[in-house]
Amino acid sequence: MSEAAEIAGVRLNELLVGAGLLALDAEQLQRFEAYLSLLQHWNARVNLTAIRERDGILSRHFVESIACAQHLPAGIVTLLDFGSGAGFPGVPISLCRPEIQVTLAESRGKKAAFLQEAVRVLGLAAKVHSGRAETIGTRFDCVVLRAVDRMELAVQAASVLVRPGGWLALMTTGVELAALQSAAGREYSWSTPIPLPGSEHRLLAIAARENTPA
Repeated sequence: MSEAAEIAGVRLNELLVGAGLLALDAEQLQRFEAYLSLLQHWNARVNLTAIRERDGILSRHFVESIACAQHLPAGIVTLLDFGSGAGFPGVPISLCRPEIQVTLAESRGKKAAFLQEAVRVLGLAAKVHSGRAETIGTRFDCVVLRAVDRMELAVQAASVLVRPGGWLALMTTGVELAALQSAAGREYSWSTPIPLPGSEHRLLAIAARENTPA
């Protein structure tokens, strides 16, 4: 691993500890460093994310996604990252919570190709669904959404992919939250939203679905 990557790893742990989150171990840091390198390499020719600088990726994408991973409830076996894009938060969840079987759903071909490469390079057990998440045809213990186009419609679609007794996790803003909670429907009971690091406005909202067949 290059010196630049090692510096990025040190910086990432500084940001995590500063945000009150658990630091990563050496193996996790190496894999996040490899993820950062791959992301920046692909971003030079494919528009994966508007944030391209190292510190921006670390502070916004990585730390926020790791916060999500650390706050998700215990007992999740299967998880769908609905509209994964460049892999946030699904790839960090897979790296931080290897007990969870993560599916990365992405309908845009170039981004899905990047996710396939990330899974291969990072040695993840995650799967990539190259298509719309609604077409998967199975339910998950948890479905998570972050920065998805037409978010209210996406939440409506995602809510039916959560098994009874499972969880829906939204990474959103306080301004958008009430509308998204309404879009999820009455079967969901919401916990107090958790502020996400790096922004006064961004939240992680987690809801449990009623444990009755839909």
